[in-house]
Amino acid sequence: MGLELYLDLLSQPCRAVYLFAKKNGIPFQLRPVELLKGQHVSQEFSQVNSLHRLPTLKDGDFVLSESTAIMIYLSCKYQTADHWYPEDPQARARVLEYLGWHADSIRGTFGVPLWSQVLAPLLGVQVSEEKVERNRTSMKQALGRLEETFLGGRAFVAGQQVTLADLLALEELMQPVALGHDLFEGRPRLAAWRARVEDFLGAQLCQETRGRILSILEQEANKTIPVPPPEAHESMLLRIARIP
Repeated sequence: MGLELYLDLLSQPCRAVYLFAKKNGIPFQLRPVELLKGQHVSQEFSQVNSLHRLPTLKDGDFVLSESTAIMIYLSCKYQTADHWYPEDPQARARVLEYLGWHADSIRGTFGVPLWSQVLAPLLGVQVSEEKVERNRTSMKQALGRLEETFLGGRAFVAGQQVTLADLLALEELMQPVALGHDLFEGRPRLAAWRARVEDFLGAQLCQETRGRILSILEQEANKTIPVPPPEAHESMLLRIARIP
């Protein structure tokens, strides 16, 4: 069967994995799994990944979850260019340093606007304005740290060359941007970094990857976003409840 990637490009980490595989010419079969249709909690998908997590990689009998693990696996198996996940221990440690911070400070935080503006209303739930405002503050603080500490005088978040960390970082930031939050306004260093990453990836690949998320407000206005089935409600409500 070869390499299979189970993805929903509405998801930030799924987009990062897709960008990485496509940019590096890694051959794979795309297996779309639509989160809003509850396909990730279906009996069929549970046969692939009992954790019901996206993205998921299936390479023969080997199944792997979590975007960072998947990208590291692909970089090692397909011997991608060293800049993605450097062999030099200090350069690699910088990538891992960012990934650790990303998991705590970026992942989840920048997904809240999608939940509060689009997904929660699909379930008839409202995220309190207090939580929304707290999230705005958290995003602002994280952007400052990303810009000042991780970029600093670097061209990219972990050094002078693009790494897999940049893909994960940028796709998280693109989530609220698609919802009308201009995170790059007044942040020239951050805007220049975005331009460098997108220039490296190419406009066509970026557009191909982000089509679903960039049209999310249009889909909402046209009422074409699928209403999640009951079997998806439990996990979605749990995610909404976890918004700090």
